[in-house]
Amino acid sequence: MTSKQKSKVNDDSEANHQQSKVKRVIVDRGLGDIGSELEHHWTADDNAGMSLRELEDFFNQRVLHEAMENAGMQVLDGEAENLYKLLTSDEVSAGSRVRAERRLEREEIDTESLTSDFVSHQAIHTYLTKYRDASAPESNVSENPETEQDTIHRLQNRMVAVTANSLRSLREKERITLGDFDVIVNIQIRCSDCGTQLTVSEIFNRGGCEC
Repeated sequence: MTSKQKSKVNDDSEANHQQSKVKRVIVDRGLGDIGSELEHHWTADDNAGMSLRELEDFFNQRVLHEAMENAGMQVLDGEAENLYKLLTSDEVSAGSRVRAERRLEREEIDTESLTSDFVSHQAIHTYLTKYRDASAPESNVSENPETEQDTIHRLQNRMVAVTANSLRSLREKERITLGDFDVIVNIQIRCSDCGTQLTVSEIFNRGGCEC
C-alpha cells in the first residue's frame, strides 16, 4: 500500500480501543457487526473462508462503501470495489487514481482521512486474535505471523551461514585478509507513515508499528 493509501465491536476499555486500529475504524465509521463477519470468514473451513489479505480488501471496501453512502451517494453493485482498486492498486495509473479521488471529493468525502482508515492484513490478524480470540483453520495456518516470523528468521540464519562460508573460502584462498569474524544480519523495518523503525522481532512481538 502506498503512502497515500496509508492513511468484538464493543470496547472493553478506552485503552483497548486505542490499541487496535480495526476496532477504532469499526466504531468511528459505524461498521456495525463487521467484526463478526471478519471472524466468520477467517475461521470458516468451507467456501466462505477468506485469507487475511482478502479480509483486508473486504474490510477496506466496506469502509469506502459506508463513506459513500454517508455522503448521500447511490452506490451501485461493484462500484465501491472498483473505486477501492483505483485508490489502492499499484497497477492503476496515477491519473486514474486522481480521477477517483476527485470524484469522491466532489461528494465532500475527505479522501486522505478515508484512505488513512484503510487497514493492513496484519492489523486484521491482530484484531481477530487479540480482540476476538479467533484462530485460523488449518488451511490458513501459513498466514499466521508466527509462521512467517520463523520463515524470516530461517532466511536470516541462512544468509549468515552463506556469508560466513563465502568469506572463509575467500580467506583460505588468500583472496582476502580477514581475522576471526562474526556475521551480523540486522533487518530494520521503517514505516513511512508513522516513522517507527523496528526490527523484525519487534514488529511481530508488538503486532505492528504505531499506525
